[in-house]
Amino acid sequence: MNDSNRKQLRIGLPKGSLQESTVTLLDQAGYRVRIGSRSYFPTIDDPEIEMVMFRAQEMSRYVEDGVLDVGITGHDWVVENGSDVHEVCELTYSKATSRPAQWVLAVPEESDVSDPRDLADGIIATELVNTTTRYFQDLDVPIRKVEFSWGATEVKARLVDAIVDLTETGSSLRANNLRVVDTILVSTTRLIANRQAWDEPAKREKIEALATLLQGAIEAREKVGLKMNVPVDRLDAVTALLPSEKSPTVSPLNDRDWVAVEVVVEEKMGRQLIPQLGRAGATGIISYSLRIVVP
Repeated sequence: MNDSNRKQLRIGLPKGSLQESTVTLLDQAGYRVRIGSRSYFPTIDDPEIEMVMFRAQEMSRYVEDGVLDVGITGHDWVVENGSDVHEVCELTYSKATSRPAQWVLAVPEESDVSDPRDLADGIIATELVNTTTRYFQDLDVPIRKVEFSWGATEVKARLVDAIVDLTETGSSLRANNLRVVDTILVSTTRLIANRQAWDEPAKREKIEALATLLQGAIEAREKVGLKMNVPVDRLDAVTALLPSEKSPTVSPLNDRDWVAVEVVVEEKMGRQLIPQLGRAGATGIISYSLRIVVP
């Protein structure tokens, strides 16, 4: 892996639940990623990038060891592995929503447990063994065992005393009649880098460019662009409706009595603005989606 002829940047792409949403994000950021049905080495239309697929759970270890220069993984797995990596930026997307994922301590609805201290000498099932162990140690609650769960953790809630499981929407917990006792860790997806790679100017420049594009793609998801033509004598009335933190772009048209106005707004605001802008005198109003927005 230390081949001097290796490509400039080796990036870890998360395999599993984050895979599809990450490829979609990369596509929006301008990268074309192709994954073969049996390949762990996706292709990307950037000759300075090489991609390798790893499970998110193990990504931070490979980044720390220098097998990867950069990886995309959850903050929870960096914490769980105790990995010494450089966190480049937060990427607020996930497999289901843009909300942070939460690791929660949960019990069946009918359980008498209402506080983590009620689980003293209990057995907890989870995939997040190290973090859960530290959680109870910090509370000074002696636990008989924190056992690793190989999946379907919700089912085990009725076989052990409690579980610690990952949730975004809470729908799976509700479907299994489970009740949250406490949240032990809140996590979002992060772009992480090997510390030596981050200290190399050429690699750092490439990593920072990647971070800018990915964050810009996320920023664009809830925004739209608005374009319209406005009579000069109605310009003040139209611009008064637009967000005040940044002035819209106003460009002259061939007809000097008209100007073109363009602005980026939150998508929900766009829905409200369009009828108001029409009543204020704007015509030819166009709403269009955005791929990247860099504040």
